[in-house]
Amino acid sequence: MPRNFYNQKIEDVAKDFATSVSSGLKASQIDGLRAQYGSNSLTSKKKVSIWQRFLAQFKDFMIIVLIVAALLSGFVAQEWTDAAIIMIVVILNAVLGVFQETRSEEAINALKKMATPNAHVRRDGQIVEIPSTELVPGDVVLLEAGDVVPADLRLTLTKSLKIEESALTGESVPVDKDSEPVNEKKLALADQDNMAFANTNVTYGRGEGIVTATGMTTEVGKIATMLNNTDETDTPLKRNLNQLGKTLTIMILLICAVVFVVGFFTKKGTEPTDKLAIDMFLVAVSLAVAAIPEGLPAIVTIILALGTQVMAKHNSIVRKLPAVETLGATDIICSDKTGTLTQNKMTVEQVYYDNQVHNSSNSINHDNHALMAMVLANDSKLDDNNQLLGDPTETALIQYALDQKIDVHNLLANHKRLQEVPFDSGRKLMSTINEDSGQYFVAVKGAPDQLLKRVTRIELDGKVSEITEKQKDEIMLSNQNMAKNALRVLGLAYKPVEQLYDDPATDNVEQDLIFAGLVGMIDPERPEAKEAIKEAHSAGIRTVMITGDFQVTAQAIAERLGILKPGQDERVVTGAQLDEFSDEYLEKHVADFDVYARVSPEHKVRIVKAWQAQGKIVAMTGDGVNDAPSLKQADIGIGMGITGTEVSKGASDMVLADDNFATIVEAVKQGRKVFSNIQKAILYLMSCNVGEVLTVFMMTMLGWDILAPVQLLWINLVTDTLPAIALGLEPVEKGIMKRTPRGKKSNFFSGGVASSIVYQGILEGVIVLTTYQLGLNFGPHMGNANLQHADALTMAFLTLGLIQLFHAFNSKYIHQSVFSKRTFANKWFNWAILISAVVMAAVELPFMTKFFDVTELNSTQWLIVLGAGICMIVIVEIVKAFQRLAGKK
Repeated sequence: MPRNFYNQKIEDVAKDFATSVSSGLKASQIDGLRAQYGSNSLTSKKKVSIWQRFLAQFKDFMIIVLIVAALLSGFVAQEWTDAAIIMIVVILNAVLGVFQETRSEEAINALKKMATPNAHVRRDGQIVEIPSTELVPGDVVLLEAGDVVPADLRLTLTKSLKIEESALTGESVPVDKDSEPVNEKKLALADQDNMAFANTNVTYGRGEGIVTATGMTTEVGKIATMLNNTDETDTPLKRNLNQLGKTLTIMILLICAVVFVVGFFTKKGTEPTDKLAIDMFLVAVSLAVAAIPEGLPAIVTIILALGTQVMAKHNSIVRKLPAVETLGATDIICSDKTGTLTQNKMTVEQVYYDNQVHNSSNSINHDNHALMAMVLANDSKLDDNNQLLGDPTETALIQYALDQKIDVHNLLANHKRLQEVPFDSGRKLMSTINEDSGQYFVAVKGAPDQLLKRVTRIELDGKVSEITEKQKDEIMLSNQNMAKNALRVLGLAYKPVEQLYDDPATDNVEQDLIFAGLVGMIDPERPEAKEAIKEAHSAGIRTVMITGDFQVTAQAIAERLGILKPGQDERVVTGAQLDEFSDEYLEKHVADFDVYARVSPEHKVRIVKAWQAQGKIVAMTGDGVNDAPSLKQADIGIGMGITGTEVSKGASDMVLADDNFATIVEAVKQGRKVFSNIQKAILYLMSCNVGEVLTVFMMTMLGWDILAPVQLLWINLVTDTLPAIALGLEPVEKGIMKRTPRGKKSNFFSGGVASSIVYQGILEGVIVLTTYQLGLNFGPHMGNANLQHADALTMAFLTLGLIQLFHAFNSKYIHQSVFSKRTFANKWFNWAILISAVVMAAVELPFMTKFFDVTELNSTQWLIVLGAGICMIVIVEIVKAFQRLAGKK
């Protein structure tokens, strides 16, 4: 059977499905059809058990490195405390990973919840109510206002039927439906006016239709299939951590190899070969374990979690932690139009009367007949709190009247509706006959071209006269000018009559009308969106509009927002044109387009993939069911919290609590801050670990005393936690939104971080070794070698610990100087350094010295230790100054 049921005649569709429009399927056909087509329900891919998800977390390269380090630390080096800490970190990260990975199932479950539980069908000539899951192709379904369409239908009967399809198609207003075939080979879903689609909502009128698709073969079922088949994209954070793990592994293996080989051959002959080999292996393993920042995954998680709290205060609800950092790397924001860049609320923008176009902000006389036609020829409901219910186009007209300070309740009370000619998609008009001071007032609204056919007079400046052809041409020209600006235009007319109609119909009511005016409406752009797009542009982020709405509407809104310049028609492409593009062509030319109109869910996924093929990190915003596959495909999917469907939220990494595009830009700023702060934490941790490794390595190679395991463990405990976490709380750096996106190939070592880790780690090691030498040559125990060595080792131990706390200040800015007004702005950092310094220095308390195998230093020795820390800050700041100078040149 052909898929394009919209271009088939009703009788041909009925014949294809062996059904009857008047009596429906026969009971004898149902079982066979259900066996053939299955249940009318959505299915999700096979669920992965919690245990399988938990085990999958250990496939991460960094996690494998940490597990190996824990095993070596425990079984070989006998450092069971280190091993326990590493494994606790690994398990906590695995638990967090399992907790976060539920997006696909949530999206599919939300789709299922949208389905209506029951459907009214005609079977064997009788109307019966059945569970919607029991529908089969060929069933004849009856629809009324308020129903959720239970399956895809080819409409066979429509009576003023309107269906709200925005969640599926992106169309911002309910669609008028009819049953006539459309002679087009390929139409977008939004243009298939004789079809009704599963999970959309009937807002007005009634209709009937033959079921053409059920379950996973419906249009919403295809979206569910796409959700099931869409692979999760690796976030930049995940890629960076994997790369970091591999880099660490190579470094660790090199350290182990060098230490073992050099140490073995340097000390060969000093002790039995087998014992020497074991001793050097233990030294190499100890150094390798020291090189691993085992707290890094936990610190990254903490920084991300803290980032989510800050973003939540800015109305960005993060559903998956890595999304925080991904936002900061975003190159492209693919944004849905309706409800994201616009207000998703039809609004009167212009009113034409007395041969002039008036802005909606201009005052209008309360007895203006165009205004009266708007209010009276209107089915909106207005409650006691002036809350409007009804068709968005009609509620916009009432809202305009309210904004003009019209007492709508009073107007309706004084002009009670007595008769009406309901809207019909064929004639495209609606009329009401209302009381009017002993007479009757006919109010008419509808398509301007259809209205003018029935107009014989015109009102100008309160006077009524015969309308001329020239005046009709002027009216249609104004209509065209409004339409070019993407306004939805309605014509307004009226006439007074002395008595009610015996049989109100278009032939008598909608004749000999007086033209009153035109009204132009639009779903307006959000006031703050234009500024947000401008800020995103200054940050090197491109905004692309993708919508199911018409091309002229999308282009007009894009121009108003600054996404397009006026007249850039070549940068707008439609879904029909996209169908003509191969994937290769789209990937090559995707940067040529800024606006995509009348697109389908498949198109949105193709667009996202095309940008990703260009190496770009893509954020996709959306609120409808049709957005879900692309939300999941994107590097970061952003759902709408207010207008968004549960399906789109379930497929998203982040949800905007205020549906505000400007919130995305603020979230990008926070994401950039998070990445910058993680970089600072890595710079701090890695350079400190390099310093530790170099210190112990050189002490070993030179045959000096070596720091004890408990001392190394204490340094790691004191310096690797609070300061690193506090660096994650650094405020947003000035000018962070003036930088271009860092790119997909960048990592935590980019931007000079790698070289800084190396030289700062070496500098730290050299300063500690220098302090050790000073301790050997100065002090109160000169002449007593044992005590002098003990003092020197204590000074090296304290210097290695405290210098890292001094170095934490250097790490607040990778390239900028630490000497600024903002240096002490982070109170959490100040407290972290103070507490860590006190805890580190506590080893000098009399009752602690024996436990840590240290001596009590005098004031001169303490000055040397503190001076070493100050030297670290000064030397790094000098290097930064030269780097900035070189950068400017």
